[in-house]
Amino acid sequence: MGIAASSAFSRLRLGLPISAQSRAAWLGAAVLGLAAAAALGAAAWSTGAGQRKRGRRRRGQRQLQQVGTVAQLWIYPIKSCKGVLVDEAECTEMGLRSGNLRDRFWLVIKEDGHMVTARQEPRLVLITTTWNDDQMTLSAPDMDDLVVPRKLSSTNAVRDCRVFGVDVQGRDCGDEVAQWISSFLKTETFRLVQFETHMAGRKSKEIFHPSVQNYEVAYPDCSPIMMLSEASLSDLNTRLEKKLKMEQFRPNIVVTGCGAFEEDTWDEILIGSVEMNKILSCPRCIFTTVDPDTGIISRKEPLETLKSYRLCDPAEKHIYKSSPLFGMYFSVEKIGSLKVGDPVYLMTQ
Repeated sequence: MGIAASSAFSRLRLGLPISAQSRAAWLGAAVLGLAAAAALGAAAWSTGAGQRKRGRRRRGQRQLQQVGTVAQLWIYPIKSCKGVLVDEAECTEMGLRSGNLRDRFWLVIKEDGHMVTARQEPRLVLITTTWNDDQMTLSAPDMDDLVVPRKLSSTNAVRDCRVFGVDVQGRDCGDEVAQWISSFLKTETFRLVQFETHMAGRKSKEIFHPSVQNYEVAYPDCSPIMMLSEASLSDLNTRLEKKLKMEQFRPNIVVTGCGAFEEDTWDEILIGSVEMNKILSCPRCIFTTVDPDTGIISRKEPLETLKSYRLCDPAEKHIYKSSPLFGMYFSVEKIGSLKVGDPVYLMTQ
């Protein structure tokens, strides 16, 4: 996502279709400078909704073509903090779940409710979450561990929050947690909130355009699932002096056994018992320049290299602007379970 996060998401309501043509035109494209913001457009929702409805009626006639295998599953409990690797997960309409571990159901905010991510506070990536029964433990360098109960008291305040300009609620996790995070980041006062399932999520029509598929997310950028292949990262690493880890790009599902950027072409996929639909490409921002091991932000690589060959087709520039594309966003069409080692099938008519 982009540097000016709120203004970037104010441009999501473009309602303009994404070209269905091959991403091969990206290769060899070159441009100088960094994107000031990542503008996500509506990904062919006006026609896609009809295609999805027709697809439901013809589901029994679909053919399955294996295009890869699940190599990793990642859940990021607190937005911008370290992810947790799991071997299997439920895939809900709001993202991956493993027991009490939910993807981006916790959010660091300022006292006025505005979200805080590693774009503003890079050292957030150094906070680790571990789980034991109904307790979440926070760990960070030079800090004592802190236990946070999963189920918060009903007397804790419900706070109004802003995530990329869209209102969403969260229950405050208390003063002790707020002091712990503020002491670690050492810049200003922060609080931690938890999304509860009875709360209203951020609706896709608020993030994109009124005609989009009706789904909700808690605190993810824009969709329940982000997918990336090992081959795409390997391709990028051949162009970089310093090799990067998958953690730098924060996918939920990592796929192996396919070619570089093949995930760009997967419109409808089946993994385990889960069916997903492509939304749009993931435009990349300065978050990718945060080293997950040190919490240091460079603001240069891998963005500069990605911009040399992963820009959008010119016909889609009104959507993505100058942000390079790396990974794909998916919505969940049919909930279910999936695990590492599951085949990834492309569903075709």
